[in-house]
Amino acid sequence: MARVDTFTGLTELLAVAEHASFRAAAAALHVTPAAVSQAIRALEARVGMLLFQRTTRKVALTEAGVQLVARLRPATAEIGDAFEALATLRQRPSGLLRLSVPRIALELVIVPVVAELRRAYPEIRVELDVDDASVDLTAGRFDAGIRIGELVERDMIAVRLTPAFRWVVVGAPAYFAARGRPRSPRDLVDHECINYRFPTAKAVYRWQFVRAGREFSLAPPGGIVVNDHLTMIALARTGVALAYTADLVAARELAAGELQAVLKPHLPTRPGLFLYCPARSQTQPKLRAFIDVATRVLARRR
Repeated sequence: MARVDTFTGLTELLAVAEHASFRAAAAALHVTPAAVSQAIRALEARVGMLLFQRTTRKVALTEAGVQLVARLRPATAEIGDAFEALATLRQRPSGLLRLSVPRIALELVIVPVVAELRRAYPEIRVELDVDDASVDLTAGRFDAGIRIGELVERDMIAVRLTPAFRWVVVGAPAYFAARGRPRSPRDLVDHECINYRFPTAKAVYRWQFVRAGREFSLAPPGGIVVNDHLTMIALARTGVALAYTADLVAARELAAGELQAVLKPHLPTRPGLFLYCPARSQTQPKLRAFIDVATRVLARRR
């Protein structure tokens, strides 16, 4: 037996009840009177009782019809309000914006942008999931994510948030005073380095370098392994070891002289941080508002 939609015939029922006429209801619904009559007959057959008393001069609800319409009208008002709320969402950005972000994006992007976003659009609530691991946006029910450009999947829409950056090897002045400065990547064999382990793949990152225009990598020696860049920076500041990170991430420490960069001629550049999302998500007003605010705020900080 074919399944009947619960809502089938209800629009016609309410229209006839409002206009007390099949013909007037048909005109309001832009259908034929025959279509309205057929829909009502099918509904009456489904509920097993008459909903209208019909004569050549008058159409009136039966007792069952009165009870049914009385219950349906508040429900249809709720449905109408639900669609009105959607219209409001289109007109004014609001709702919950869920973002997956790595720790390196917190100070560079999230803190200044979210502060301005909340001031401009208090109806937008922001939920951050801070994780350096790769994530499935759809499975995690995220509206968007932020990652280094080269890590963004090709089928995603990507919006640049920061300039390109250069990888840097950094250490504290105290470390260089005690251990000296490496002059080439091969000199790192005689130094203590902080290693980075990918949160998802669990592999230890090999430091990337450039020689004669070509990139190569090596596994640095060291007895410390971490899984986020900010911890590396904090440890490097103590003078315990060298760290490999992005110049944007260590910009404040480098400017303050707490860290110093070495091996600059040997280090590659990378695309920077991007916001990314599936193509279907970019039209959401709340996400468009975030992108607009981010573009404006981050342009002032460059």
